[in-house]
Amino acid sequence: MRLFKKETARQVPWNKGKLTGQKPPLQLKHVWAIRTTLQLNRRIRDLALFNLAIDSKLRGCDVVRLRVEDVAPHGYAIDRAMVRQKKTGRPVKFEISEQTRQAIDNYLETKKMALSDFLFTGHCGGDRCLTTRQYVRLVSRWIALIGLDPSLFGTHSIRRTKATLIYRKTGNLRAVQLLLGHSKVESTVRYLGIEVDDALAIAEQVDV
Repeated sequence: MRLFKKETARQVPWNKGKLTGQKPPLQLKHVWAIRTTLQLNRRIRDLALFNLAIDSKLRGCDVVRLRVEDVAPHGYAIDRAMVRQKKTGRPVKFEISEQTRQAIDNYLETKKMALSDFLFTGHCGGDRCLTTRQYVRLVSRWIALIGLDPSLFGTHSIRRTKATLIYRKTGNLRAVQLLLGHSKVESTVRYLGIEVDDALAIAEQVDV
């Protein structure tokens, strides 16, 4: 009696047809273009989410898990917050700029939320936070809104944006490491994509 092996469908790689690799940060002009577009379209939640994601420099999985009490423990947005990262379990602090605080306050005015509620919920609302998949789709829409190719950017583009600007302006790698919540400075170097030429350019600005 012959036994036939049951054929299984070939699993399609998750990255088939997609551009992989490190996604670049947004440029400052891109940030303002997205902000302006969201404001004009009265996308109150998306504006609060985008601004907070830029300021916090958090991974997408941590952005969507933010609760009201993390950023507005007194009913209005505070200027500094701290959360524990899901990936590492390490706490990380971040600043909340004035325009981001205003965007959060405007968003909270449209919702009746308890301090323990997730700040950003999905379409179903309730006690479920926005999923990372939903966040990925939102980022793609924001990118497309200003005429950029969504396949070239991702959620880590949002996380890298302010960190990269801070590094380019100050050259303070240790500060950026703390802001990103990295345990090793080597991780920050790889994450920012710092090359030898970048380091030399900073060194040339220092006279001893």
